Formats: sequence, structure tokens, C-alpha cells
Amino acid sequence: MKKRRKFTQRPYTVTAYQKAALGYLAPPEDITVSEWAEAHRVLDVRSAAMPGRWRNSITPYLVEIMDTLNDFETEETIFVKPAQVGGTEALLNRLGYAIAQDPGPALIVYPTDELGDSISDNRIAPMIESSPAIASHYNERESSKRELQFDNMYVSISGANSPASLASKPIRYLFLDEVDKYPPATRKEADPISLARERTKTFVNRKVYMCSTPTLRTGHIWKAKESADIEKHYYIPCPHCGAYIELNFQNLKWPGDEAGLDAADRAELAVYVCQECGCTISDAEKNRALALGEWRAVRNKGRAARRVAYWINTLYSPFVRFSEIAKEFLTSKDDPDLLHNFTNSWLAEPWEDTKLKTNAELVLERQTDTPENILPPWTKLVTAGVDVQENCLYWTIRAWGDFLTSQNIAHGQAFGFGEIEQVMNLEYRKEDGTPFMVDLCLIDSGDQTDEVYDFCALNSEWALPCKGTSSQLSHYRLSTVNKTGSRAYGMNLVLVDGGRYKDMIAGRLRKPNGKGSWMVYQGCDEEYAKQVTAEHKVAQKNSKGQVSLVWVPKGGNDGADNHYLDCEVYCMAAADVKGVRQLFLRDDPPKPATPPAQAPAPEESWIRANDDWV
Repeated sequence: MKKRRKFTQRPYTVTAYQKAALGYLAPPEDITVSEWAEAHRVLDVRSAAMPGRWRNSITPYLVEIMDTLNDFETEETIFVKPAQVGGTEALLNRLGYAIAQDPGPALIVYPTDELGDSISDNRIAPMIESSPAIASHYNERESSKRELQFDNMYVSISGANSPASLASKPIRYLFLDEVDKYPPATRKEADPISLARERTKTFVNRKVYMCSTPTLRTGHIWKAKESADIEKHYYIPCPHCGAYIELNFQNLKWPGDEAGLDAADRAELAVYVCQECGCTISDAEKNRALALGEWRAVRNKGRAARRVAYWINTLYSPFVRFSEIAKEFLTSKDDPDLLHNFTNSWLAEPWEDTKLKTNAELVLERQTDTPENILPPWTKLVTAGVDVQENCLYWTIRAWGDFLTSQNIAHGQAFGFGEIEQVMNLEYRKEDGTPFMVDLCLIDSGDQTDEVYDFCALNSEWALPCKGTSSQLSHYRLSTVNKTGSRAYGMNLVLVDGGRYKDMIAGRLRKPNGKGSWMVYQGCDEEYAKQVTAEHKVAQKNSKGQVSLVWVPKGGNDGADNHYLDCEVYCMAAADVKGVRQLFLRDDPPKPATPPAQAPAPEESWIRANDDWV
């Protein structure tokens, strides 16, 4: 019997090259961005306040924001944030995950090229060096500061001020940081965000991450939040009652002035008061509750969550104590510039000039005891304003006294210029019967211009056309109607700076009834009050990137009607034309007092009594 031959297997040595190839073919780990960050992200001592391994427990509110990258349904993540809550770190974690787990060309856009260079040197480079999962793919030799090359993808870093760099290569991952600091669109180029978005069109599985501290209500990040499919806020459980609450600044409490402490000492005693049970929450209790918090939808448009917005304020930051927030507010509250920064960078809310906010209730509080169509006893001048609409005309009539004291005595809606003529030619009287006529009425000529010009020409003794303008020098100025062939040719045209007069109305509306106040008649209707306060003053950025405060409808272009507000602006401008600011100089000079009759001298009395002594 033959012996069976033994076969021995020759040992096979796997080379490093083959190991690398097999590793390259291996499927990625089945983990989320937040899990990957804890496993592979290391914060460098040069750029992090808490260097070392990334821990989700420090900023648990970032977990869901990072993990939207793994949600196939969510295409765009919008993070509205204050300063120093980890928005940029969440961006870097998403970038690192993409490089290590799900590669694709990426673009990061910062407000300027210089800031992009700084972030590349001080944040991205240390992240690559300290994280082996990323460093293993990095090709340093072929990389530059603004173009990082990896063996499976590339990362472009660009400034929003360089339009050419935003409109070239296709990208799958788009990261937009501090978008409210981007320059505006120009006549030659679209805004930077639109240009960058165009580069993602070729990728069906594109992902966009946008984060920023808000600046204005019209800024990029706030508009993105308002247009998102879902808006979420972070809720934490109260350590005392267990109710899930949202941390709001108005629930942060500290002792008042009556405590006899300075602002810094009062701020040190700041605590958060739960809006559900009234118990106080300390900084330590808040930090423990953060880990149990959850994102909840506060607005849902009822459609697929393709664009999800997250909003948070500094009260959630584990790095900032309640006392620091209180101290910052107490330091800022009396300085508009500092308060602007506090509103944006601490509360993560858009700035608007709250000093000039008005409301309908405030108008109704300005009712006097004088009924409609009756002039107050202090009346010296009567003016009117007409706002012309396509299908009707709104009008107001206002009485004026010394020191810009004024009161609306009548207002209404007319359906033709004939009605306006009747109203303006009525005789208005004080309670003692003293009659007045409308001294001057300004009529808006922005709509139905020819008809307005003709009407004013036929009623030139009391009517003038007006037009809105913006002036840095005065509230109004006189121009001339130069429309050839018009009956009003050569007639005065009053150019009115509506913003300045709205400032005056808002300011005087806050004065209690009396000298210098802006008042309305007894029984004034609510519709008038709503229209007069249909606008508020907010900060807006113009095409040159300059920020200024302007009056806009409270509800945007679709807000409440503001026709009576325009009428009151024209009323005030008409009063200025008629010299309302000098009314106090127009009092009739006092009549000289009649000298008292002199008493007769004693001798005269004696003579009269004895006329017949001769």
C-alpha cells in the first residue's frame, strides 16, 4: 500500500502594498458622524479650548446637527448660532467623516480668502495631523493652502470675496461658514451662496452645511432658517420638575437696582428660572441637563425634511456661565452698538432698533377727550395728507399746536378726488366755535401722477403734490413739477423723506398726552391704529455691504396695510412746509395794560367839595 503523499501549503506573505489595497477596498465603518468624531477626532492644543479626544458629552446639542450628514433625506443643514458653541467644529467633524468614510469633492467657503487661509493653517491642518484616519489619505506634497489633495477626494478652500473660485469644479460637499459676513451680490455676479450652490448640481447625493451668527433679519442665515422645511430648537429637562424647556434669555434673572449692588455683583447672582415650575437652575445643573436634551420641531411646513434648520443661543453653551451672559447684557443695554453685538453674538437673534417699535395699543392710548371732527383748544394750524392707491384714496387731517403738539381729528377712505375736495373744504371748529380750514394738504403723486397733478393745479390754494425721497440734509425739500404739458407745470413739488418723519411719529407717539405729543381723537378706530404702526425700523445691508436702519413692513411685503402711516407722514411734512416749528412764536402780542386811574390829590377833593365857596 502506497503511502499518501503529504502536501504542504507554502506560506504566503502579504506585502504592505497588498494590505493597503485590501484596506482601500474594505467598506467604510457603519458609524455616524458623531460616533466617528469620538473615535477618530483629536482636538489640537493650538486651536482648541479643551484639547484631546472629541467628546460628544461636552456639546451634546451638536450630535444631531453632525448626524444629518448620514440622513439620506436631509440635503441641507442650517445652523443659526451664537459665537463659541462649536459650529465650526461640527463643520470640521463632518469634513473629516467625509474624507475617511464617504469621500467626495468638497468646498469650504469663508467670508474672505484671508480667513480661509487662517482656518486652513490653524484648524484644518492640525485636524489632519492629529487624526490618523484622515492623515492616511492626505497627500501633502500635492496640496496647497487652498487646495487639499487626498487619495480619494480634494477639498477646496475659498473666500466669498473671490467669485471666480466659486464657479469652477463640481462638488458634492458644500460647507458655508459665517454666511452673514459674505459680501452681497453685485450687478456682475450673483451672491456667493448662489454661486457655490451651482457647483453641487451634478451630485444627486449632495450635502450642504450652512452655519453663521445672525446679523440682520434680511441676512443669509436668518432667511435660510425662515425658508427651511423644519425648524428645530433644543429642549432640556428641568432638574426640578422634569419638564422639557427651551432656555430663553427672559428667564435669566438677577437682583435689581434696589439691591444696592453694582452691575458686576448683580450679574454674579444670575440664575435661570424654570418657566414651568419657577425653580432656579444653576450652571452645573444646566450642563448635566444638556446631555438629556433633545431637538424638537417648533415649525414644520409638512413636507419632506430636505432643508432642516437648527437654532440655539449662548445660554446652552457649556463654556459660558449665566453670570457672564447677565454681565454682558448689563454692560451693553444702554449702548446701541454693544446691544447690537449682544443680540447677534449672544442671543443669536437678528438686530433691529427696538427703541422705535410701535404697536396699535400705543396709538389707542393716545386718545384725548376731544371727539372726532372737533379741533383741540390749542389748535393753530391744520394740515392733511392723502395716500393715492389704484382703486381708492386714504386721507387724514391733523391739528397742530406749539412745540409740534398734534392730534388727528379725522381720517377715512375716499373713492375719488371729488370726495377729497369736499372733505378738505369743510370748516373744522374748536369747541368754542373758532373756525379753521385745512391750511395745506400734500397728495402722493407716485400713483396716478397726471391725475394728482391736475387736481393739485385746480386746488392750488390748499393742495400740493408730494413724492417720497431719501435725504441726508433735511426732512423735506421743495422741487418743481417739470412735466411738460401738465396743468401743474412749474408748481411746487414737495419731496418728503418718509423715514425721518416716521422716526418723529414713533418718538412722539411714546410721549404721554400733552405738550409735544402725537395724539388721536376720542373713539379712534383700531384699523387706523394698526395701519399707523404697520412698519418698524430694522437694520438692512445695502448692495455695497453697508448696514443702515430702515423702516419696513412688520410682516414683510405681505404685511398689514400702511396707508394711514403714509398719510400721517404727508400731514407732518405739510405742517413743516407751513412752519409748524415756529408756531410758538406766533402768539398775538399782549395788549399793553391800561394804567390805573390816578387818585385825585387831597386839595382837588377839597376844591370839588367846595365849588360854590366863591
